[in-house]
Amino acid sequence: MAEEPLTITILGSGTSSGVPVIGCDCPVCRSAHERNARMRCSALLAWGEFRVLIDTATDLRQQALVHQMDRVDAVLYTHAHADHVNGIDDLRCFNALSGKDIPVYGASWMIAQLQHSFAYVFRQQNGGFRPRLTPRVISGPFELFGRLVVPVTLRHGKDDVIGYRIGSLGYLTDCSEIPQQAREQLQGLDVLVIDGLRFRHHPTHFTIADAIEMAQLLQAKRVILTHLSHDVEYVRDSSQLPEHVEFAYDGLSVTLGSE
Repeated sequence: MAEEPLTITILGSGTSSGVPVIGCDCPVCRSAHERNARMRCSALLAWGEFRVLIDTATDLRQQALVHQMDRVDAVLYTHAHADHVNGIDDLRCFNALSGKDIPVYGASWMIAQLQHSFAYVFRQQNGGFRPRLTPRVISGPFELFGRLVVPVTLRHGKDDVIGYRIGSLGYLTDCSEIPQQAREQLQGLDVLVIDGLRFRHHPTHFTIADAIEMAQLLQAKRVILTHLSHDVEYVRDSSQLPEHVEFAYDGLSVTLGSE
């Protein structure tokens, strides 16, 4: 039996400050073009009836309202930086809608950091309008609602982060290096969403050129650059990209396996 189509929606395509940046009057931050407005980086996966978040970005509430989200069945976490986790409290609204706990998946160090930073969520206690989450430690591929999820270990400066491969989709945010084992796990993707912060060097993120070079090594057919800073002007800089490469924008949606 063929798998149901998989859709990824980019909820946020921006870096940790978001775009516009507070107090900045650069042309991108003052731009009226909607694709230059970027919430913090996250995505929503959908197949069949299931809805799975990648990260709970700081802007989760706004993202959920914009996209009329009314369910979250699970969360895949990449790492514990504030812009990727600080929307965790808004998961309580999805608990209220479904009446169910939400499983949250991450490497052991990721789950430990969540339990430390958001201890009130994970303490055993009664009452209170707080998220009801079930931590799930992952150490290799696992099945989620009938699909195989393959976590891949990436480097974000000196730190590890987790990317995910689901079918022919790869989602790799906040990375500056992809080790050989991960490269082997990510070969031949139809769609690769990858960190491409800006054109200039950064110590913990791929530049746009770095991301394009890595995508070529992975033989990805379609490449979507995300976690974009206010150095990137959508219209002007899109013209500099190869034919199969594009910038993410908030609300971009791609469906795989629909044929």
